[in-house]
Amino acid sequence: MQYIPRLLAGPLKTAAAGFPVLIVTGPRRSGKTTLLRRAFPKASYHLLEDPDVIGRIRSDPRSFLEEVRLPAILDEIQNLPELLNYIRSRVDLEGKKASGWYLTGSQEPALMKGVTESMAGRAAVFQLLPFSFAESARVTLLLGGFPEVLARPKAADVWFRSYIQTYLERDVRSISSIRDLTTFRRFLSLVASRVGQILNRTDLAAPLGVSVPTISEWLNILEATHQIFLIPPYHENFGKRLVKSPKLYFADTGLASHLLGLENEKQLLKSPFFGPLFESFVATEIVKAQMNSGRRRDLYFFRDRQGLEVDFLVPKKGGRLVLIEAKATRTVRPESAEALAKLRKAVKSDAVDAVLVHLPAATGPSPTAIRPGVRGATFRDIPAIVLGHKAFMNS
Repeated sequence: MQYIPRLLAGPLKTAAAGFPVLIVTGPRRSGKTTLLRRAFPKASYHLLEDPDVIGRIRSDPRSFLEEVRLPAILDEIQNLPELLNYIRSRVDLEGKKASGWYLTGSQEPALMKGVTESMAGRAAVFQLLPFSFAESARVTLLLGGFPEVLARPKAADVWFRSYIQTYLERDVRSISSIRDLTTFRRFLSLVASRVGQILNRTDLAAPLGVSVPTISEWLNILEATHQIFLIPPYHENFGKRLVKSPKLYFADTGLASHLLGLENEKQLLKSPFFGPLFESFVATEIVKAQMNSGRRRDLYFFRDRQGLEVDFLVPKKGGRLVLIEAKATRTVRPESAEALAKLRKAVKSDAVDAVLVHLPAATGPSPTAIRPGVRGATFRDIPAIVLGHKAFMNS
């Protein structure tokens, strides 16, 4: 597949002018290395993964770093987090002469611990998820956005199967001493079946015969390796009693679809998981739009004790708030936006936009006027909605 430019390249290049160290985290095979090598073609490249290489560097880290030609890409830095201390010392000692350290990592906790302790004020941290639809029209709900899946969609099932096996053997075992990988594999499929739902750890623990603390540990692993993300409820109560548990989404709907046994579009459309997977797809497109522009993830949901629920709330600059409801349908009716209209009224502010995101019409334009105060959009419009492009917001 021909190289597809990543939207994060712009923010990375901008940050490189102001920070001596850049760190790009994200799930394995999301394209971190390719992004850095394309964004900084003159940088030397060093993969910190081979056991012999790791052993040699650990025996003499100073000599290794002194031989590194800057700018330099250090790939999979989580395997040698102790290098961060030496890089910090070199940056502090040499100033701008020691700029140009571009690091990647797939396991965030170990990496972020080192960054927090060693690189405060010296490193700009970014996260790269698989391709967004804004980057490639090949991205679909069923395939997701992993580069290798988009390059060879007919081999998607084999790729996902191999990815899960590699993920279990490498990332999971390197983070936690999980012995029963078979049960953990069942756990992955069970989590996929709960996509778009309020997280209930007891509900996950019972079918597997494990404890709730074990489920919490395993969920932390999935978060740490960027396989899922938990969306918290919005912190403002609007005078209502709120649900406090987060909602669960997959970072890639292709992986979730594979775990659910969905092999083609026909199975997907007939599946009871079609709606929740579409909701997860919208969630990931929102998060990707934020992260690909160099922003942090800032996404919430709303649900009160009386059952009023809106899928997503996105705070924006200036105190503005966007309410988003995801509907896996091409036929949008005014009643589909009932929850949006109710919450918009409860907010009691003019700085609120309400958008119902639906599937694009098969032919002709998609509806934009749903009901007073609520507009319609498709998932193609998500970057404009999230980033506040005037052409969309004033339409």
